[in-house]
Amino acid sequence: MQRALTSALRLTRPWRPLQACGCASHGTARDPEIQVRSLAGPDQGADLKEREQMSEAEVGVFVQRLRGLMNKIAAFPAPTIAAMDGFALGGGLELALACDLRVAGLTLEERVGASLCSLQAASSAVMGLIETTRGLLPGAGGTQRLPRCLGVALAKELIFTGRRLSGAQAQALGLVNHCVAQNEEGNAAYHRARELAQEILPQAPIAVRLGKVAIDRGMEVDIASGMAIEGMCYAQNIPTRDRLEGMAAFREKRPPKFVGE
Repeated sequence: MQRALTSALRLTRPWRPLQACGCASHGTARDPEIQVRSLAGPDQGADLKEREQMSEAEVGVFVQRLRGLMNKIAAFPAPTIAAMDGFALGGGLELALACDLRVAGLTLEERVGASLCSLQAASSAVMGLIETTRGLLPGAGGTQRLPRCLGVALAKELIFTGRRLSGAQAQALGLVNHCVAQNEEGNAAYHRARELAQEILPQAPIAVRLGKVAIDRGMEVDIASGMAIEGMCYAQNIPTRDRLEGMAAFREKRPPKFVGE
């Protein structure tokens, strides 16, 4: 029986891919037990003070490794969810863009009697590709993934201006899937990401993974080629035990028990 689990990947230095990938869990990207992975951590973004001390050659290696990490996250076979409870600027937002789903924390406002008590949680989400404000441009996938997420014109506006967005603004643009009011612990988005993962976990894991492949690959090609990719993914799912289990459960009016086979 396949054991479903979620794991939090806490990244303190997202540009060090070996440590980042290695600390996620005891499973690997190909581990059939990992069905959903949520990513959370402290305020994320490349350390410009650290980068300032690098030579031009070191900067090139740095960005190449960072880009490689984002590509590994994007290629992770199971669904990934980014929980943004703090600043996600530059590389932090590029990391979130590499994930399948994104959740952001909001500033919590409470009315107490006639007065307005504003609890400005320091960990409420603030995000943006702000590289142009520092004489840089996004180099870890931001120029490619943001337009695929929001469209070319809007992505250009956000990158050209280096604008910062709140969680509510990001949701209005379609950059994040969910926004949640921040809690006192400052981890509301992380808990919502866990809830979202719990919605995914009961579903047939092979079907979910193949659905991710069909969407990701199909978005890179024309519609006819995308339909062919969908057909190939569907064909791979036909021989699975989970497909038969799903139909049997429907016929017997009971919840399915998927095993990932």
